[in-house]
Amino acid sequence: MENYLLFVFMSFLLIILPGPDTAVITKNTIVKKKAAGIQTTFGTLTALFIHTLAAVFGLSALIVKSAFLFTILKYVGAVYLIYLGCKSILYIMKKQPVTDQAPNQVNKYANESNFKQGFLTNLLNPKVAVFFLTFLPQFAGTGEHAFIEFLALGLTYTILTMIWFFVYIYLINFVSHFMKKPSTMKVMEGFTGGVLILFGVKLALEKN
Repeated sequence: MENYLLFVFMSFLLIILPGPDTAVITKNTIVKKKAAGIQTTFGTLTALFIHTLAAVFGLSALIVKSAFLFTILKYVGAVYLIYLGCKSILYIMKKQPVTDQAPNQVNKYANESNFKQGFLTNLLNPKVAVFFLTFLPQFAGTGEHAFIEFLALGLTYTILTMIWFFVYIYLINFVSHFMKKPSTMKVMEGFTGGVLILFGVKLALEKN
């Protein structure tokens, strides 16, 4: 495997760049606490593993080469991001403050699938498939062990993502102790909701 340490370094730089995954994890960690952020992260990691397998077996190449499949996946992903963003904004527009809501209302919101949000946000993003097909091959060989090397690189990227987001979640959770006011949490919920909508619109408007 060529330049493995360079791959690790470059991957880390790419992972820490804010994206839709970061926005969803941030929102869930602040609003629903650390456990929700971790569950969201595991959803993201599962999607990354599927992207790795898809790239290894050539499914990602099929999506990238097919304008129709790429467009369908792009718009589905964009709609889902916009849906999450709109839901966040609608949530903070409720008349009742968070602390005054009925217990069943709070529990209903808290029990939403954080794993599913992280999973679908990453899985439905065709840019991730393109990334795996363009970035990973630069560090994998072309010999008989290319399959194993490609898989190892994808797993390495997934593990690095896990490490970064776990650290990020703990930092967010620590800072959130100073942001317990319902008004502050509503601002953060609205901000991350707006960011998700922007990411969705950006994804929808990008050329294939």
